[in-house]
Amino acid sequence: MPDYESEGLLEGLQGEEREARLALVRELHENRGVSIEELRQAVREDRLVFLPAELVLGGPAKYTDVELAKKVDLDAEFLRSMRRANGLPDAEPGERAFTDADLASARTVRKFRDLGVPQEDMVEITRVLGEGFSRAADAMRTMVIKLALEPGSSEADLALRTADLAGNLLPLTEPMLAQLLTLHLRHMARTEAISAAERESGRLPGARDVNVAFADLVGFTRLGEELAADELGRVAGRLTELADEVVRPPVRVVKTIGDAAMLASPAPEGLVDSGLALVEAADAEGEEFPQLRVGMACGPALSRAGDWYGRPVNLASRITGVARPGSVLVTREVRDAVRESAAERFSWSSAGPKRLKGVRDPVPLYRARWVAESDDPPDPQRS
Repeated sequence: MPDYESEGLLEGLQGEEREARLALVRELHENRGVSIEELRQAVREDRLVFLPAELVLGGPAKYTDVELAKKVDLDAEFLRSMRRANGLPDAEPGERAFTDADLASARTVRKFRDLGVPQEDMVEITRVLGEGFSRAADAMRTMVIKLALEPGSSEADLALRTADLAGNLLPLTEPMLAQLLTLHLRHMARTEAISAAERESGRLPGARDVNVAFADLVGFTRLGEELAADELGRVAGRLTELADEVVRPPVRVVKTIGDAAMLASPAPEGLVDSGLALVEAADAEGEEFPQLRVGMACGPALSRAGDWYGRPVNLASRITGVARPGSVLVTREVRDAVRESAAERFSWSSAGPKRLKGVRDPVPLYRARWVAESDDPPDPQRS
């Protein structure tokens, strides 16, 4: 039996804390096959308490990246690029850092390649999924720790409870994630259109017309100096919840970025409705919640990996920066398009031409309101 103290695994510990650490490293080394070097590394990185859960989620590390690639007949550099796209660091050359779970993942990649999916598309999809799953994993980690923590828990108790919870939750999580992805794919199958020109050319569309909005929490940077980090996170999280609550198809929440939410829609009237509803919902949160301001623009943009790129995206962001708290500002093009489709629902007032960063000429902007909320008549039909 190793001398765990001389191996540096009990350094600085006394009494019950030392006994709990000793019980944990014995369990991991003698019953679960974790090497002394792996234990030392876990202690150095202050993650020993999560090592049992790590074993449950992936098993012991067995393979180098080159060995993994050979087993599935894929290029090792391609697998490294997939790992980096997933937001994970490269292994050191020759390091046995990969588990049977990594092997199963590599075999899935092989099946996609056999179906003819190009490598660059797989890397792009992995990057998008990796960003989302990284956030999901962080949220689930917090949930598991909350469930596992009990007053007076020893290191060993917490480590083993965390591993038990991970083992019980994993079988539920995998089908849940697959079901969520299926729901989104089904929704896209119902709503996505392919034009006759695209069918004829056999190519994906390039830029296409879209309406884009940004909703920004006013004074969020200043709040960061006044509020504790967890309270600031609650405010940002509440913005995400509000966006999810008020936005309705065909408007889509593209992403939330701390103090802002980005929305997109093929039609402008739903986007204006969503912007006004978001402002109203933020006001209903009370005086302690920051007001929102919203900017909108439209035009051709490129859709890639669930995000949008192009002039209307940049323009909407700049407009948000000059909007007053509690207002929805739009370009003339958005206003005119809404007038044609939903003239009776909205009223408009001119905010004047505004100089926007990175835009050469002043941009005429208009404030949108629901007709019911304003006593002001709509501004005259003018260009």
